[in-house]
Amino acid sequence: MAVYTHLGAEEMAALIARFDVGTLVSAKGIAEGVSNSNWLLETTGSDGAGARFILTMYEFRIELEDLPYFLSLLDHLAAKGCPVPRTIHDREGNLYVTRPGPSGDKALALIEYLPGVSVSTPTAGQARAVGAELARLHLAAGDFPASRANGMGVAEWQRLASACGAEGLARINPELAAIVAHELPRLISSWPTGLPTGVIHADLFPDNVLMLGDKVTGLIDFYFACNDILAYDLAVTHVAWCFDKRDSFRADVSAALIEGYEGVRLLGAEERAALPLLGQGAAMRFAMSRAWDWLNTPADALVTPKDPMSPARRLGFYKANPEVFA
Repeated sequence: MAVYTHLGAEEMAALIARFDVGTLVSAKGIAEGVSNSNWLLETTGSDGAGARFILTMYEFRIELEDLPYFLSLLDHLAAKGCPVPRTIHDREGNLYVTRPGPSGDKALALIEYLPGVSVSTPTAGQARAVGAELARLHLAAGDFPASRANGMGVAEWQRLASACGAEGLARINPELAAIVAHELPRLISSWPTGLPTGVIHADLFPDNVLMLGDKVTGLIDFYFACNDILAYDLAVTHVAWCFDKRDSFRADVSAALIEGYEGVRLLGAEERAALPLLGQGAAMRFAMSRAWDWLNTPADALVTPKDPMSPARRLGFYKANPEVFA
């Protein structure tokens, strides 16, 4: 999450009036994340008892035609009992509203606020709970009727690498340019096919999970959700949860994450065999998106670009230590 577009109090109040949630009391920008502008809102509530919501304005990497998929998925999963926020429809029943702007209309959605905090140093117990909820999400979305291709799939890694260019990658870190030049072609040529697919979250970092102790109270930020390899989603989550801030591997968290997942949905033999490569691919995906952000984030945006070298180092770890998924 982040804030790229600044809304005045009057405009914010007018936007909120389009929903049956009472009168706007306060709005606070949320600085984390990289793709959308987000605010934590407090309103009087439709019943006058007060309520909290998250308002999201979609800035880039998200196409307007994809919003019904993302927002309907939230409603589908919430109805199945998954800990995800419901979409708040406007007074006319729409999933989102639009705001005219000089560069075109921007869409905004209001979603339910869920309690909990995002952990910075996950425990094994927390990772086990997240693995189980990820598996439940995969099963609950099995009958979701819509489908969306992965906009951050292999082809997009290649496009982002080209857009950054070897010189741009080298400006970030010469080691990054060398890793991309050597590893990206290998991953593209060896990417697995024929594995079970379905709806995936595709971005389940700790800051997209809300927890109270070892209980998951919210899975949020579904704006990279798509239909792709289910085990790839586990690999993405592994990249995000199983290393410390210095990129040192945390074996206990890794084992717990996979145990939690398989306690709900067993991996097939081919899925488990593919996990080392899927982990490398997940690391490359985040290295490429972060590299592009590093080179292109506006200087006045209330967001700090994330270091692309962190996932790049994790890619190297997976390549050298495939047994961590055994």
